Amino acid sequence: MKFINIKELGDCVGDEVTVKGWVYNIRSSGKIAFLQIRDGSGFTQAIVEKSSVDDSMWEVTQSVTMESSVEITGIVSSHPKMENTFEIQVSSVSVIHTAEEYPISKKEHGPDFLLDNRHLWIRSKKQWAILRLRSSVYGYIEEYLREEGFVRFDSPIITPSACEGTTELFEFEYFDLDKAYLSQSGQLYLEAGIGAFGRVYDFGPVFRAEKSKTRRHLTEFWMMDAEAAFVEHEENMKIQENLVHYVLRKVLENNDTELEILKRDKKNLEKALNPFLRMTHKEAITELKKLGSDIREDDDLGAEDEKILTEQHDTPIFIEKYPAKVKAFYMKRDPEDESRALCSDLLAPEGYGEIFGGSERESDYDVLLKSIHNHNLPEEDFKWYLDARRYGSVPHSGFGIGLERLVAWIGGVKHVRETIPFPRMITRKSP
Repeated sequence: MKFINIKELGDCVGDEVTVKGWVYNIRSSGKIAFLQIRDGSGFTQAIVEKSSVDDSMWEVTQSVTMESSVEITGIVSSHPKMENTFEIQVSSVSVIHTAEEYPISKKEHGPDFLLDNRHLWIRSKKQWAILRLRSSVYGYIEEYLREEGFVRFDSPIITPSACEGTTELFEFEYFDLDKAYLSQSGQLYLEAGIGAFGRVYDFGPVFRAEKSKTRRHLTEFWMMDAEAAFVEHEENMKIQENLVHYVLRKVLENNDTELEILKRDKKNLEKALNPFLRMTHKEAITELKKLGSDIREDDDLGAEDEKILTEQHDTPIFIEKYPAKVKAFYMKRDPEDESRALCSDLLAPEGYGEIFGGSERESDYDVLLKSIHNHNLPEEDFKWYLDARRYGSVPHSGFGIGLERLVAWIGGVKHVRETIPFPRMITRKSP
């Protein structure tokens, strides 16, 4: 018998096939049973007519429970009303394992219950779509970077110091070598990598001990950091814009199934294929005040400010040239205004806010050393980082992407906790 994945049903109309998967829903009228089957590659409906199978096979069908694993054999047919949807007219049902009573029922469940059962919740159609979209976006980002000449250069998760000088680090004792920290970004290591490869990126988990409970925060999340030699501020933003356009085009071409399950309006994503808006921090402050915010001139933008701004526009917005005093020590100052940094945050529309952060890096040894001192950072911890400015320093820039935030925006998902298989938040470390 021909064994296939559900995603291949469209190529087998009229053929007898065998599918293996899980029953995620069941309906039966007494004369006909409808088994909704999932195998990881897709979803289908298996139709069992009592008159078409023997009594023992019908009894097997009636004994199937939700989330039981089964092997189904039958003829593939097109759905009579739905285009590009295929069913199986069943001749044989075999139960691989009969599931116990499934804890996640059709009734409404609270978020804590669903997160406690995250290992099962990921089986639901919506969560399947979100995590499939995540996998696709991850791949599209890497495709773009490789096409642009970036080399994957993995940075360590265990680090001896902070990247951005914050106190929001997960700290632990590292054998006999004093304290160590879980990485908050691979950026500093990537800056070392450009001296060997020119353009580099890493993609992996990072950790922030920030005590935030917003829908945009996790304590463990996935970050793509990229660094490029001989790239200055303007080109850095262009690389980011092109990356987003590349990812969106790929999603619109290849991820219809996921977007339909998520009921995502593709027109909103298509609008984001237009050129991105540009706004200086000063201009953003002016607009925010007009919109009712009480933000001050030199404040960093908060989540609510980003939400207010992005609800006014259809395309992502680059906010650039923030006050240097609210940004990290490694950012190059704007030569036209030394109080400003040559940096940018990319804000996604529809209230989603920051998804990218980037800047041109300070390439002058003396200026960088002074900035380290001004930020009260221990010079010894950054000696290796300063070496890049002693041996062939060049203008260079980089940026980081929060994968979960990017997926949340593209998929129209409200909370980033649904865009990672097993979320870690300040109130949750399991399952």
